[in-house]
Amino acid sequence: MRDTGEEMKMTLERMILLIVGVVVLGSVLLATYHDVRWLWLTGLMGAHLIQTSFTGMCPVVALLKKSGFRSRAGFAS
Repeated sequence: MRDTGEEMKMTLERMILLIVGVVVLGSVLLATYHDVRWLWLTGLMGAHLIQTSFTGMCPVVALLKKSGFRSRAGFAS
């Protein structure tokens, strides 16, 4: 049986996935129901993810680290 106390804590990696998911879903919904130009935010988020994968530099990660989120593999079993 797993130790659910430690596994249920929000890690840095999971928080990044949550933030990106909310921004992308929010911009798609805004584009659907308000103005199609909100899709620019979705495109910028995708470009930022590509840039971060090559450089490893992400301002949101730096902010979350300062906030006290611990880093751990997001998909570790």
